[in-house]
Amino acid sequence: MGELTDKAKGLANEAIGNVKQAVAGKNNPDLAAEGKAQETKGEAQQVKGSVKGALGDKV
Repeated sequence: MGELTDKAKGLANEAIGNVKQAVAGKNNPDLAAEGKAQETKGEAQQVKGSVKGALGDKV
Protein backbone atom coordinates (compact mmCIF):
# COMPACT_ATOMS: atom_id res chain seq x y z
CA MET A 1 0.00 0.00 0.00
CA GLY A 2 1.14 3.47 -0.70
CA GLU A 3 1.32 6.56 1.40
CA LEU A 4 -2.01 7.99 0.30
CA THR A 5 -3.82 4.67 0.66
CA ASP A 6 -2.63 4.29 4.26
CA LYS A 7 -3.58 7.85 5.11
CA ALA A 8 -7.04 7.50 3.55
CA LYS A 9 -7.73 4.24 5.36
CA GLY A 10 -6.48 5.83 8.56
CA LEU A 11 -8.84 8.77 8.20
CA ALA A 12 -11.75 6.43 7.50
CA ASN A 13 -11.00 4.27 10.54
CA GLU A 14 -10.66 7.34 12.74
CA ALA A 15 -13.98 8.72 11.55
CA ILE A 16 -15.81 5.41 12.00
CA GLY A 17 -14.27 5.00 15.44
CA ASN A 18 -15.40 8.46 16.47
CA VAL A 19 -18.94 7.76 15.26
CA LYS A 20 -19.05 4.49 17.20
CA GLN A 21 -17.92 6.28 20.34
CA ALA A 22 -20.52 9.02 19.89
CA VAL A 23 -23.34 6.55 19.25
CA ALA A 24 -22.34 4.36 22.18
CA GLY A 25 -22.12 7.18 24.67
CA LYS A 26 -22.25 5.80 28.19
CA ASN A 27 -24.97 3.27 27.40
CA ASN A 28 -22.80 0.82 25.47
CA PRO A 29 -19.24 0.62 26.82
CA ASP A 30 -18.34 -2.30 24.54
CA LEU A 31 -19.15 -0.28 21.41
CA ALA A 32 -17.33 2.73 22.84
CA ALA A 33 -14.22 0.59 23.42
CA GLU A 34 -14.48 -0.82 19.91
CA GLY A 35 -14.73 2.72 18.55
CA LYS A 36 -11.68 3.86 20.52
CA ALA A 37 -9.68 0.89 19.24
CA GLN A 38 -10.68 1.65 15.66
CA GLU A 39 -9.79 5.32 16.11
CA THR A 40 -6.36 4.33 17.45
CA LYS A 41 -5.87 1.96 14.50
CA GLY A 42 -6.68 4.82 12.15
CA GLU A 43 -4.16 7.09 13.82
CA ALA A 44 -1.50 4.40 13.46
CA GLN A 45 -2.34 3.95 9.76
CA GLN A 46 -1.90 7.66 9.20
CA VAL A 47 1.50 7.59 10.89
CA LYS A 48 2.46 4.60 8.74
CA GLY A 49 1.47 6.57 5.63
CA SER A 50 3.52 9.54 6.76
CA VAL A 51 6.56 7.34 7.34
CA LYS A 52 6.13 5.79 3.91
CA GLY A 53 5.96 9.26 2.40
CA ALA A 54 9.12 10.33 4.19
CA LEU A 55 10.97 7.18 3.12
CA GLY A 56 9.60 7.00 -0.40
CA ASP A 57 7.34 3.94 0.00
CA LYS A 58 10.31 1.71 0.90
CA VAL A 59 8.72 0.55 4.15
